[in-house]
Amino acid sequence: MTEGTVLHADLDSFFASVEIRDDPSLRGRPVIVGGGVVLAASYEAKAFGVHTTMNGRQARILCPQAIVVPARFSTYTEASRAVFEVFADTTPMVEGVSIDEAFLEVGGLRRLRGAPSAIAQQLRLDVRERVGLPISVGVARTKYLAKIASAESKPEGLLVVPIEKELEFLHALPVERLWGVGKVTAAKLHTARLATVGDLSKLLEVELVHLVGGGAGRHLHALSQGRDPRTVQVGNRRSSMGAQHAIGRGPHDLQALDVALLALVDRVTRRMRAVGRTGSTITVRLRFDDFTRSTTARTLPRPTAHTGEVLTVARGLLRTRWPEIERRGCTLIGVSVGSLDDQPAQLSLPIDDAPDPTLDDTIDAVRQKFGSGAVRRAVQLSHDDREGQPILPD
Repeated sequence: MTEGTVLHADLDSFFASVEIRDDPSLRGRPVIVGGGVVLAASYEAKAFGVHTTMNGRQARILCPQAIVVPARFSTYTEASRAVFEVFADTTPMVEGVSIDEAFLEVGGLRRLRGAPSAIAQQLRLDVRERVGLPISVGVARTKYLAKIASAESKPEGLLVVPIEKELEFLHALPVERLWGVGKVTAAKLHTARLATVGDLSKLLEVELVHLVGGGAGRHLHALSQGRDPRTVQVGNRRSSMGAQHAIGRGPHDLQALDVALLALVDRVTRRMRAVGRTGSTITVRLRFDDFTRSTTARTLPRPTAHTGEVLTVARGLLRTRWPEIERRGCTLIGVSVGSLDDQPAQLSLPIDDAPDPTLDDTIDAVRQKFGSGAVRRAVQLSHDDREGQPILPD
């Protein structure tokens, strides 16, 4: 069997695994990181239906015996850096995808290190020995297949997709495993009696385009045929950070969209501050009921990572699209901050009108110690939640 040379390495339940590593008494027990929103869950907690981004209260109902621990972002950043040092010692061709995953190209290492599968196995052992964390690795010809393989191998596994068997492996998967297939697209495919990637691969590209739209149809057709021309890119840092939230069909008033937007801005700016980056281009993305999309952006005169400053701009952008939202409906809202820089945020003048950086720092510290739900804005809380809950002004 011929092995591909792309590795996808993905830490297992990263935040939860770090907590278990640092407190061995948690091993084998259901662990949830984050109080207000689940940031990570151990596999023992996932067995009860707990998953990332779930409301903390719902998670505790599903798994009342769970041990909830506050997030420690500085510790996770330190662990991530240690893992990426292992990646760099394995191969110089490393493309970081996020804090806990990366693609590695090992095609030029066969004479020095052996077959890609042997390199992947040693990588898993090195991460466990040097950092104390479990990691899963997929090996394949393309980045897409390697990522699927690593997901299939979890927890703490290794899966090699031989080049001769890649279509057999791919076509047996449910259509939901294709990148870009969410609930709406999956429903369309199932309605057309397309359950597996193999079913989808039998369609002509023009048929898929007619079924799910131009860009999506061409994209899914290529993936179903095993085509992914992307190579491992080294040295490219992310130019933007963003988040999005599907809100489903139905009437949504401006206040409901504002609450969703606030949560997204809060999440994105916290991530930016955690890695010391600022940005100057704020973008709000919308998806309407007819599945068309809209993007509105504004560029600031100076980069920032302040939640309040980004939120003010994002709210203004959202309000400019409100008449269209009322007319066409909205099923998804997203926000991103682009033109990222490694420079710290600069205070604007006059100083009295500038955002106070100490407020963001204080809130980050409180959330790191007591959980992401320890401090929230009043509009994010129900009446029952507000009792005894520290809140921020709207």
